[in-house]
Amino acid sequence: MKIIFKTTLTLFLFFIVFILHMTFFGIETDKFNNQIKNRIKDVNQNLEIELKEIKITLDPFKFKLNAKTVGTEFSINDKIIELESINSKISLLSFFNREYSIQNLEISTKSLNIKNFISFVRILNNTPELFILEKIIKKGYLIADIKFNFDNTGKIKNDFQIKGFVKDLHADSFLNYKVKKLDLKFDYKKDNLIIQNINSSINNKDFTAKKILVNKENDEFFVNGDFVIDNINVNNKELNNFLKFQIKNLEIDNALISGKNNFSLKINKKYKINDFKIFSEMKIHNMSLILKDHEKFINIFPEIKKNLNFYDQLINIKFSKKELTINGNGKVLLQNENDKIIYSILKKKDIFEFNTSLEINNNPVVFKILNFNKNDDSKLAIELNGIYDLDKSTKISSLIIKEKKNIFKINGLILDKKFKLKELRDLSFDYIDREKQKNLIKLFYKNDIYFLKGQNFNANNLIETILNDDQDTDLFFSKGDVKINIEIDKVYLDKTHQLKKLKGNLNFTDKELKKSNLSANFSNGGKLEFTVSSKQDEKITILTMDRAESLVKRYKFIKGFEGGILDFYSSKIDDLSKSTLKIYDFKLKELPLLTKILTLASLQGIADILSGEGIRFDEFEMNFQTKKNLITIDEIYSIGPAISILMDGYVEKNKIVSLSGTLVPATTINKAIGSIPVLGKILVGSKTGEGVFGVSFKIKGPPKNLATTVNPIKTLTPRFITRTLEKIKKN
Repeated sequence: MKIIFKTTLTLFLFFIVFILHMTFFGIETDKFNNQIKNRIKDVNQNLEIELKEIKITLDPFKFKLNAKTVGTEFSINDKIIELESINSKISLLSFFNREYSIQNLEISTKSLNIKNFISFVRILNNTPELFILEKIIKKGYLIADIKFNFDNTGKIKNDFQIKGFVKDLHADSFLNYKVKKLDLKFDYKKDNLIIQNINSSINNKDFTAKKILVNKENDEFFVNGDFVIDNINVNNKELNNFLKFQIKNLEIDNALISGKNNFSLKINKKYKINDFKIFSEMKIHNMSLILKDHEKFINIFPEIKKNLNFYDQLINIKFSKKELTINGNGKVLLQNENDKIIYSILKKKDIFEFNTSLEINNNPVVFKILNFNKNDDSKLAIELNGIYDLDKSTKISSLIIKEKKNIFKINGLILDKKFKLKELRDLSFDYIDREKQKNLIKLFYKNDIYFLKGQNFNANNLIETILNDDQDTDLFFSKGDVKINIEIDKVYLDKTHQLKKLKGNLNFTDKELKKSNLSANFSNGGKLEFTVSSKQDEKITILTMDRAESLVKRYKFIKGFEGGILDFYSSKIDDLSKSTLKIYDFKLKELPLLTKILTLASLQGIADILSGEGIRFDEFEMNFQTKKNLITIDEIYSIGPAISILMDGYVEKNKIVSLSGTLVPATTINKAIGSIPVLGKILVGSKTGEGVFGVSFKIKGPPKNLATTVNPIKTLTPRFITRTLEKIKKN
């Protein structure tokens, strides 16, 4: 019994020692080399492996053997891949049965060339995504751990796993992005790839990402993840490549941005990207926009810059193939001081829905036609929402402008693709203008007619703009038939002239006034009537004003015009109009060209009167023709107690003025006419002439640089005498 006990104890201790030795130290052998090589050959016949002795240790709890070898090399089509180690698990039961069945292989690599590694993996499992990666990756290194499980027949199961690190990867032409210096951690299983701790430079922009997931379902790959950008510069081309659209006359010069982004996309079996979506929480530190036609906005923002700058913009962006949503707010530098802006934009195909609020504090705002200026110390708010259709039209559903008690509202405004007025539903203005005049008017559309009504409207600046603006002012609709019914209690023409009860109508066709009938009374006596009628191809325009001063004095070359009754008649066929303008009983205090002619003609006395008290004229008549920008003056004749003038010529708008004529003092006219036998005596009494005297003159040159020449004359032209006689007889 003692011998049996000792023997048993000895065997037991030996077994324990063996187990401990195998568990902690193991043994080295080459008996498994052939089986490992055969398993490798089962993966691919071209796969060669150089194995050293294998160290075997025991896992007593799982009843398995662990086999490990180091310093192994794979060769695949003359490419060498160095491995750090190979591990495998062997069932003890198969070991005792001398089956030596290997259940798995775990391979740890050294630092490998990534293209060679992808080629190696494609041999094991040739998938489309590996093919794509091999094509686009230019260089890089990785360290990987690869795990294969084998079934009972020795074939690789589909639950293999590859994980590791990628360093300094470079890839070109991937979704139009160039990748450099990519570092990441990856974990790849069948139909599933997890990428983490990503740092890279894409198109020379640095970014980081926590995690990107790639899953395969059927024949599609689903990709989603997140990434962070920090202080990167973006230009106009890069933004257009991303958003796939560009707004005319506006482009990004540069932008400095940071933000967090989540994205997802699908890649089908033809490697086409679908359902690309991105959600971003961005901060634009600074963005400069180039406004190509900034001069168009000077009449509203007098100090607007060509480069618009946005600062500290907080923006949320949702982007997909079907729509783009942008919500943001921050500072904007349009003029000299920062303003505040809030905006919301929704893009579907070529249609933009927008809702914007702009708060202007220390910058000027001007509505030139309405004669309105924002106070320097006040806050003006602009609220705008509508729809913009690329290359078609802009629909403003609502525009509200507020500054203290001043308020401007416009609804249902439609502009064509050139931003010309196309449609308008209604507007209402309640404001005090620069001349401290109260303005309260409204325009609304009903039964195919626009109704313009109000209590007060100061038209002073509107008239000034129409008469003196060198640019074409689009005050009316771009095309179509438009009828406007007008009824305003009081209209201010200037500080001293007001109209009461302005009533009537205006009918437009394609921006041209075809029919009109307006009338009003001047507050200090007299009437105004304006009519336009069209018959077949002829359009007739008639204007009568008992207070001509309110209109004539606005012309820059006339100063000190007083009094006057105005009659205007014009007949237009096609683009040629023939017109007659008559003004009765008025006085001039200053007319620079006339003063210069009188001075050059040595008629200093009359010149002094003109620049002092003024010269009275009984009548002024002008007959002229207009065709496009050319005005041909058939005759201008003016007669008064002091002087009379007769002249003709032409004026080409903004280019040249060419006038010539005769100027004669009134005493000379009387003497000349009096010298005519019988007729002279009847007209001017028994005075006899002592010789005829006057001056001829010419005025020619660009409008801002006219040259004047004067020559004395001894004999008046028959035309001058005839016109004078006609006027004297008439009077």
